[in-house]
This record gives sequence, structure tokens and C-alpha cells, in this order.
Amino acid sequence: MTKSVQGTGGLAYDSSKRSWPNELNVFLALVLLVVGFELIGRIFLSDSFLFNTNPNLDTLFNEARLQIIILQVSIVGIIAIGVTQVIISGGIDLSAGSVVGATAMVAMSFAQAGTVNGNPNPTSAFGNPSLMDLPVIVPVLVALGCGLLAGLVNGMIIAYTRIPPFIATLGMMVSARGISKWVTKGKPISFPVEDYTLIGKGMMPVVIFLTLAILFHLILTYTRYGKYCYAIGSNEEAARITGIKVEHHKVLVYTIASMLAAVAALVLTSKNLTAQAGMGVMYELDAIAMAVIGGVSLAGGRGSIIGTVLGALIFGVIISGFTFMRLDAFYQEMVKGVIIVGAVVLDQFRQRRSGRGK
Repeated sequence: MTKSVQGTGGLAYDSSKRSWPNELNVFLALVLLVVGFELIGRIFLSDSFLFNTNPNLDTLFNEARLQIIILQVSIVGIIAIGVTQVIISGGIDLSAGSVVGATAMVAMSFAQAGTVNGNPNPTSAFGNPSLMDLPVIVPVLVALGCGLLAGLVNGMIIAYTRIPPFIATLGMMVSARGISKWVTKGKPISFPVEDYTLIGKGMMPVVIFLTLAILFHLILTYTRYGKYCYAIGSNEEAARITGIKVEHHKVLVYTIASMLAAVAALVLTSKNLTAQAGMGVMYELDAIAMAVIGGVSLAGGRGSIIGTVLGALIFGVIISGFTFMRLDAFYQEMVKGVIIVGAVVLDQFRQRRSGRGK
């Protein structure tokens, strides 16, 4: 017989109906993945996925693999932080990858060094010496300005024309990709100033990713902005009736998301030391998948930054695990597609189960 106690207002509390956080489920899935790759390595490859097997190194874990796992998801993870807020508020953003591409081209154009090995920069975007060797703050502000503009356009179209976010951000996705090709007629832009390269040097992408994750976790958890995101995503009309300025908040959410995509572009171009029009392709889908795997509901109103970070780590473990198993890259792409579909199916299952529990 299930024991129950009287709660507030005389309501019975049934301890059998307690549920643990979705983030814990995601963490357990991450652990199971790591254990699975570890067993495969031990049994079939005579190697360890997680632990160090090099007798010349006095470390317990394979630090190089751990660094690669988090490094390869940190840039898309920055985008996923913004996408998480959009989805929680009941929207969707398909333009993030294209915003990365457009911002990368524009920002790198203002980050170029005037000379390379004593010769004029062969990839000069403007051909004007006065626009070369600029302080690093210039390309950073230009990038954030690009993200701000893209986010404002997305947010205002969605909020004030009431067209579906899918269509509005799809239009921005196509337009921004065109802008990325138009800036320099599709030619790559390279050779940034030294200060610019520090943004993505070493483990800085990870530091930036985790710093932004902590910041926006606190914002979503403890501020009015976060409460409004959850309220609008749960029931937009009810949020409007309670006095929330829904349209203004949507514009703010999409603006923040696009500015985070711009930050990702800064890190990506600094890390690669070049900008190309094709940068950021499919990043938006990876970011959405990370969020949904992490427990963010596509119906809105539920999710967390912590879950998204764990979802990003699951992505990183899978990619690194396939590399560890020496599987070709096209297998990784196929599995990523399965993961995206599976994440949506899982979200739908969670929604149905939640609906039956009410």
C-alpha cells in the first residue's frame, strides 16, 4: 500500500509519483554511451575509450580524447544555448548556421592583417589599407552587430506578423547564406591579426561555451527574463493576459539567439584562422538536436541549459566514439540524422506521457 501524507491545502502527496529531473536521465544516457564505447574498445579493439593506455604517460584518463570531445561540440554548443531559449519560449530557429556563415565573412573582413610575411594580404576583402590591422574590438563589435540585426529581423517578423517561426527563420537562413557568399563573391578570407586568433586558441572555445552556459542557466533560472520564456512557451495567451509583453520578449529571445550564433562565428573563424561562405552548414540542426536530447520540449515551456550542455556532450561522445572505432565520416552523418529524428520522437513520447499523467 502506497503511503501518502497530507500536503498544503489538505492535498494528498503520493511518494510513488515522484520523478527525477530530465537532466538526470540525460546524464545517465551519457554514462551508458561512454560505458558502451569502453566495452567495445576493450572487447574488440583491445584499447580503452576513456582511460589512458600509453605507459609513457602518467595520467588515468585519456586527456587528449576528453579535450577533443568537448572542443568539437563547444562552438555548436554556443549556438545551442541560444536555440534552447528560443525553443523554451515556443519557437524555433533554423537560421543560426547561416548567421554563423554570414557573420564569419563580415567579421573576418574587419579582422585581417595588412601584411603576411612582409607581403600584402592576398585575401584582402576590401583592398583598403585603412580597413586592415584594426583593433580586435572592431571585428568583435561588427560580429555582434550582425547577430543583433539578424535576431531583430527574425524576432520582429515572428512577433508582429504572426507568421510561424519555422517560415521566418527559414527565410533568414536562405538570405544569410546568400549574404555570406555575396560579401566576397564566395572567396575565403584569411590571415587575421594576432589578437583575433586568441579568441579561439587552445581551450578558449570550451571556456567561452561553459561561461555562457553558466550565465544563461542563471538567467533562465533566477530572472524575470527566464520566467517569461517558460511562461510564453507553456501558454502564450495566458502569458499575455498576465501582462507579459509577449511580442517584445520574443524579439529579445531571437536577438539573443542570433548574437550567440555571432559569438560562435567569432570563435570558429578565430580557431580556423579563416572564414568561408560555407561555414555553419547544418549547425542549426545539430544545435536543435542537442537541446532536444537534453530534455528541451519542442512544444515549449520545458527544458534547461544544463540539459543542453549534457546533450552536447552526448553528441561529442558519439562522434569521438565513432572515430575511436575507426568508422568513416559518412557513418557519423547517418547516425547524426538518426539521433535528430530519435530526439524528436523521444520528445513526443515525453509529451504524451506527461499528458496522460495530468
